[in-house]
Amino acid sequence: MNRFLLFCLLFISNFSFSQTLRGKVFDENNNSLPGANVYFDGTTIATTTDENGNFRLNYGAKINSILAISYIGYQTQYTKDFDSDTELIVVLKESINALKEVVIKKDRFSRAEKMKLFKEQFLGKTKYGRKAIIQNEDDIDFDYNEKTKTLKASSDKPLLIYNTILGYKINYELVDFEVNFWTISMNSYDVTKCFYAGLSRFEEMKTDSKVRKEREKCYQGSQLHFFRNLSNGVWNKQNFILFQGKFAVDASEYFIISDESDFKKITIIKTYEGLDKFKIAEYNLLFNGKEQSKIIFGTDTFFIDRFGNNSNIESIMFIGNMTQNKFGGVLPGNYGID
Repeated sequence: MNRFLLFCLLFISNFSFSQTLRGKVFDENNNSLPGANVYFDGTTIATTTDENGNFRLNYGAKINSILAISYIGYQTQYTKDFDSDTELIVVLKESINALKEVVIKKDRFSRAEKMKLFKEQFLGKTKYGRKAIIQNEDDIDFDYNEKTKTLKASSDKPLLIYNTILGYKINYELVDFEVNFWTISMNSYDVTKCFYAGLSRFEEMKTDSKVRKEREKCYQGSQLHFFRNLSNGVWNKQNFILFQGKFAVDASEYFIISDESDFKKITIIKTYEGLDKFKIAEYNLLFNGKEQSKIIFGTDTFFIDRFGNNSNIESIMFIGNMTQNKFGGVLPGNYGID
């Protein structure tokens, strides 16, 4: 699958999922692949194929996520095209292990400095990010361009992340990672923009009371929390309050919420002149009376599934407190919902 198509899949919602998905996984020689991973991106909703390559995946309702199928030594497949009444047949291609060209060039920054910057920008500097462990750091490659003041990171193998505080083991396929600086630097204070994208599969490792408490603390005030509240029309001082500029406003005058099958359709009523062409509207958010964020919409219509995952992640951006946790503080999209 080419890189452009993968990005499109990351940003396209799926409206054709049924409650149970059945399928079979083969290689190119028509041999079944037992033990292949089948999962919805960003969730704990996953299964593996049996000794004959068959799988059944139950997830309860439609979901704004793509389906990934992976197997060691084979290229991961991503799909959104299948019929709930038809068995899904997946053919995986073997990975081509080409040796990377080694280019020796002068570099003023050490690998340790780049890794530190990568973890700060990818996992975050909160307690969740600081305590998260990437078990295969050696698989990450870095490239720093002094002319563009840009650091890029890549990995041929999925990152194996153990989130010690939240009790999850995460398999993360890094699609893209790029950091831009305003000057030649390897310091987070000099970062002007950071972008990363990938697919993740969450697996519970611990579920004791301490972990459950930390998960709930992480959830409160998160983007997932916000979208669940928005879809249910929950606005109050103990949760989120919507502001237009400095003034608190009635959210019902700004959003229309309607039912669309298993989704909630959100339509922004009021758009604003004076914003650039990529912005439909922007609002300030206050959570629990103290945590401030800004939300910027590049679309006037989007859908939220029952888990709280939105269909237009590329068109909705947050600034402020809700972005501090980064991936180290991300919960699976089905957190707290069976």
